[in-house]
Amino acid sequence: MAEIKAPVFPESVADGTIVEWHVTEGQQVNRDDLLAEIETDKVVLEVVAPDNGVVTRIVKQVDDTVLSDELIAEFEAGASASAEDAPAVDPDQPAAPVQPKQATDGGEPVQASAESDHKDQSPAVRKAAKESGVDPKNVEGSGRGGRVTKTDMSNPTLKADSSITSDSGRPVAEAVGERTEKRVPMTRLRKTIANRLLAASQETAMLTTFNEVNMKPLMDMRTKYKDQFEKRHGTRLGFMSLFVKAATEALKRYPAVNASLDGDDIVYHGYYDIGVAVSSNRGLVVPVLRDTDRMSMADVEAKIREFGGKAQEGKLGLEDMVGGTFTISNGGVFGSLMSTPILNPPQTAILGMHAINDRPMAVNGEVKILPMMYLALSYDHRMIDGKEAVQFLVTLKELVEDPTMLLLDL
Repeated sequence: MAEIKAPVFPESVADGTIVEWHVTEGQQVNRDDLLAEIETDKVVLEVVAPDNGVVTRIVKQVDDTVLSDELIAEFEAGASASAEDAPAVDPDQPAAPVQPKQATDGGEPVQASAESDHKDQSPAVRKAAKESGVDPKNVEGSGRGGRVTKTDMSNPTLKADSSITSDSGRPVAEAVGERTEKRVPMTRLRKTIANRLLAASQETAMLTTFNEVNMKPLMDMRTKYKDQFEKRHGTRLGFMSLFVKAATEALKRYPAVNASLDGDDIVYHGYYDIGVAVSSNRGLVVPVLRDTDRMSMADVEAKIREFGGKAQEGKLGLEDMVGGTFTISNGGVFGSLMSTPILNPPQTAILGMHAINDRPMAVNGEVKILPMMYLALSYDHRMIDGKEAVQFLVTLKELVEDPTMLLLDL
């Protein structure tokens, strides 16, 4: 008999929660089949079968808290599912039709379409349904034949006659004419994000300084070289890679912005691990680019795109999220003109990028229309003086407005 244990969590992760079992006791599985999902305060981890065999006992149930390397199930390698576990089938009788599932709402049975629950739902829709507690059969579908898509689930339009229930049978939304309400529990990740943001605003002396950057030189460079860049490196040339490289250079010049606080100690980092805020269906996550001073712009672009794909698929691992000495958040992709980003403790600074808009600017006594972006640097005033913060942001601005300075190490 083998043991199936939770993954080994890093020191920064205390425990996790079983959010779903994909198998039942006595079920036969193949090697690397998905058995369970464990949600931590950073990512969702998958537990897979170590070999071909049978899951003989499930020790930890859904919503149970598990510790690092804790036993969650027992497994018998090489075994086959017992015939007693399979339903008896009369060969002389036709196969019975699939019966609709039933959920209870105040003791009264509520029919749910098996076809809707299985055939017409993609894995992404089923996953979104579990996270939100909204049954897809109560959502207006925009796909072919009224099929519910992942996009529909991310911003659901409820059917007017729906009485939405969660998996537990408790109502989470009720329709009254065209007015609906929905009540769903926070995920563990969302709770952690909320707690960290609240702690950052309450426990740090956070201050934000602003500047604006002329994006025309960078946009001209991108237009001129984007095709050659993609052909040579196999990835598209975006703006984020140059901001990462410019931030890395600015961090070298102002080490306090790259430092962190540990109690009464200031920790100056001799490396540059920049977190890039990425939006996912589960909330905001911050995977980390390691040693950005050693990465090329192509390396940065490829890694950011890899992170983005993993975030949307829920595949970011703990190793992608741990650490970081500085963070960049780009609200401009959603149209934000200006914001004050919140610190990501124990880091002491975070850079906010915003939308690029054409604005009239005075240049050498003349008015010109230029693509401008507001930059915001939030920092912990306990650690970083205003002078350093402003000089850091001005340095970043100068490097972005004249990218050749990075090449010439000026």
